[in-house]
Amino acid sequence: MDLIEEIKTIKNPTESKFKEKGSVFIGKAFHILTEEEAEGILKEIREKYFDATHHCFAYKLSTGIIKYSDDGEPTGTAGLRILNAIEHFGLSNCFVIAIRYFGGTKLGVGPLGKAYYESAYQTLQSAGQIEQKLYVKVSLNLDFQMMSHCHRILSNSKAKILESDYGVKVKMNCWVYAAEIDKIKKELTEISKGQVEILVKDEYIYQ
Repeated sequence: MDLIEEIKTIKNPTESKFKEKGSVFIGKAFHILTEEEAEGILKEIREKYFDATHHCFAYKLSTGIIKYSDDGEPTGTAGLRILNAIEHFGLSNCFVIAIRYFGGTKLGVGPLGKAYYESAYQTLQSAGQIEQKLYVKVSLNLDFQMMSHCHRILSNSKAKILESDYGVKVKMNCWVYAAEIDKIKKELTEISKGQVEILVKDEYIYQ
């Protein structure tokens, strides 16, 4: 899986609301990591706003997964327009839902699409946006005499040690910034003359 080394996302859940010819649009934005998380949030929103006419949404993950829904609105007027707003801000791991309460007046395809875009845009504009880096989990197995060198190399690369197990050898798990992995592996291999075991795991986070 090809992952982006740095992403921009939103920090906290955010909400906005506006009216267009009697219809009320409630926009909600969330930081998510998985499709399952998005589906869980969507279920809660549908239950809370059970009397709304439509629950349209879009999300984009750092893995490249994109999904959107018009939820009964004319094709292309809702989900895709919400996605356009997410992409306007260059966001990933972001989920936006636009809840519509129909006000009795049909908007027409053009104005309807604009209203959904505006709902998502206003919501994301008010959200606190942050940049996050990709960290990959790395396991190390090394001799005690290598501890100080290892800590120095990890610290210089801003790696984050999760746990250390002291047995016959020292076993460490840490989060390493993806762009620094090759550098760390090279430095540890050179200073230990190849005696440090380095395992890059298929686990990652953005932070």
